[in-house]
Amino acid sequence: MKLLILNGPNLNMLGTREPSVYGDQSFDEFLDELVKEFPKVDFTYYQSNVEGELINKLQECGFSYDGIIFNAGGYTHTSVALGDTIAAIKTPVIEVHISNVFAREEFRHISHIAAKCRGSIGGFGLDSYRLGVKYFAG
Repeated sequence: MKLLILNGPNLNMLGTREPSVYGDQSFDEFLDELVKEFPKVDFTYYQSNVEGELINKLQECGFSYDGIIFNAGGYTHTSVALGDTIAAIKTPVIEVHISNVFAREEFRHISHIAAKCRGSIGGFGLDSYRLGVKYFAG
């Protein structure tokens, strides 16, 4: 099983960025845990702060992977283009968020990608990604 974990802007700063909201573990450390926990999953990880690069990665992997777990970060609330890309690919996408976006600022309550995704998981810290992997890996 091939899964892409795709992270958007500022998620490269996990572990140091607002630990009270996002925790104190880096994503690389967490990814090591996932690889050990799910040895039958072939993980690809990609992070970019650039919207167009995220679109390119979705298009590149969106016809050959078994699933995509996508945290679009702030682009979730602003990018119609990311939603359009998810709608255009065949690989199912799960939207994830580390924090509970509905317990935060009102502008974060809008997602331009959720309606194009298989489902959304949020508010469970980095375990939101683990839950996404469990969905695909069974």
